[in-house]
Amino acid sequence: MSKTNKIGLGGGCHWCTEAVFQSVEGVLKVEQGYIASNAPADTFSEAVIVHYLPKRANLERLLEVHLHTHNSTSNHSFREKYRSAVYFFSAEDEVEIRKILEKLQQQFEKPLVTQVLEFNEFKASRESIQNYYKKNPDAPFCKRYIEPKLEKLKKMDL
Repeated sequence: MSKTNKIGLGGGCHWCTEAVFQSVEGVLKVEQGYIASNAPADTFSEAVIVHYLPKRANLERLLEVHLHTHNSTSNHSFREKYRSAVYFFSAEDEVEIRKILEKLQQQFEKPLVTQVLEFNEFKASRESIQNYYKKNPDAPFCKRYIEPKLEKLKKMDL
């Protein structure tokens, strides 16, 4: 079996983030829930853990998708609940993530607010809201918030 990697991603609503990454080729599994890092980012924030095949979905591509499918340049009032972050699982990942974000910053006029944080703890969402888009594609929330992100993903050709 091919080697899999994982990365934690937080930005907006975890229903949206889950649906986006379930649509990316090379992603094997998306765990929806809440991630906490270390202080001062030790409160739980909506996020996902993405399990992927690095030969089919490289980390740079995943981070580019992440940055373009949530408001990664705005420190809005809900940033504690919706922390813009990439959670790493190893020191090697942290170094690579920082390099990639520095490179991807060139695609944005405003500075990225996305934090690079050590993964500390994960709590899964309750079963009834996991795979939200797949279970409720016609729900008003999905039509209004998730489908535009999926359309953007298609246009990015990623």
